[in-house]
Amino acid sequence: MMRALLLVLLLTLANSAAGESVHRLSIEGSIGPATAQYVADGIEDAREDSAVAVLLSIDTPGGLDSAMRDIVQAILDSPVPVLGYVAPSGARAASAGTYILYATHWAAMAPGTNLGAATPVQVGPGGGSGDSAEDDASTMERKRINDAVAYIRSLAELRGRNADWAERAVRESVSLSARRALADNVINQVAAEPRAVLAAVDGRRLMDSADATPLEVAERRIEERPPEWSDEFLAVITHPNVAYILLLVGLYGLIFELANPGAIVPGVIGGTSLLLGLFAIQLLPVNYAGLALIVLGVAFMVGEALVPSFGALGVGGVLAFGLGSVLLFDMQGPGYELSLLLVAGVTAASLVIFMGTGWLALRAFRRRGVAGRAHMQGLTGTVTATQPQLRVWVEGERWRAVCDQPLAVGDRVRVTAVNGLTVTVEPTEQTPGRGMQ
Repeated sequence: MMRALLLVLLLTLANSAAGESVHRLSIEGSIGPATAQYVADGIEDAREDSAVAVLLSIDTPGGLDSAMRDIVQAILDSPVPVLGYVAPSGARAASAGTYILYATHWAAMAPGTNLGAATPVQVGPGGGSGDSAEDDASTMERKRINDAVAYIRSLAELRGRNADWAERAVRESVSLSARRALADNVINQVAAEPRAVLAAVDGRRLMDSADATPLEVAERRIEERPPEWSDEFLAVITHPNVAYILLLVGLYGLIFELANPGAIVPGVIGGTSLLLGLFAIQLLPVNYAGLALIVLGVAFMVGEALVPSFGALGVGGVLAFGLGSVLLFDMQGPGYELSLLLVAGVTAASLVIFMGTGWLALRAFRRRGVAGRAHMQGLTGTVTATQPQLRVWVEGERWRAVCDQPLAVGDRVRVTAVNGLTVTVEPTEQTPGRGMQ
């Protein structure tokens, strides 16, 4: 009974301590699906732990538009106030980071930081050749920019911040320092440390609900909530370069396993990599035409190794593979580019591997057999006896032989056919040999 009461007391104290804290989340580096999942989970944990507020530290060059919108949505739906803080000095909230900072209930920046340059960037291939393609590209670009302008203006108006500068940040890619951002009503505060942010919002009503109470955060404990190992692992495999490599390792592993049944290791590595790669690309904006071209290109290169096509399948496979790799990802945001050097290297390596495999297979096909009738044909030997039956010494063995020409002991002969234990021979140059009598 006493143990139960003690346990309840400890749980109550723990919950009370959690409810009195401010959870600190950190966005560092490019923003992707893993970052969005981390922030959304962090805000949900703050709600479950009855945290007073969430302090969101930001230092990012930008990232994927879809991930940024997920983070903004999580902030707008948050039941606890989210305090945006661009820190430490030297950090930035560029591109997608600007939208996130505008969405927070309170925006602060450390001295020596900056924000802006929020024009959406098409990272994947786009455009084309010809006036029609250029017109289509410019139309799509205008649509993206107008959509981004409307989005960031709505956030600025919601939080009572400078909407005109927000529009310039999208249309003209302008940026501001921390001091200038405060003067232009882009942010609420310049703060040298997190405690200064909490002190500034203490006693304010930041939530929009009618029953919102003034915040009491000045003396609250700041509880760090770094990403868990699963978030970090997701951040690694959802990078386009890593997802691309996992996909290719999976495809090649399964191909080698099917070509060599029972090898096991290629199948295990290939199957695991393929599942991880497919999981990663389904979280990214993927062009499925590009994915289909990659699979088709690999199939053509495998066909070149198996079917003599005088290079047609190999060249077609390389072209389909390279084009599919370039078209695979259709993304907006810095830090999530698929490396063209990686694509070129993998394409060249694939060509060498499969063309080399085809060349080795052709050599093996043309090579004379090492046993059986195919091995015997063309071998030379020596006549060892002519009476009562013709016999020849070939490859260390004595054989019965037949020949449509007269032969003498010691003559050199060449095997032209094998019928059971009898060989058909023909004379070569008549040189004496050391036959066995």
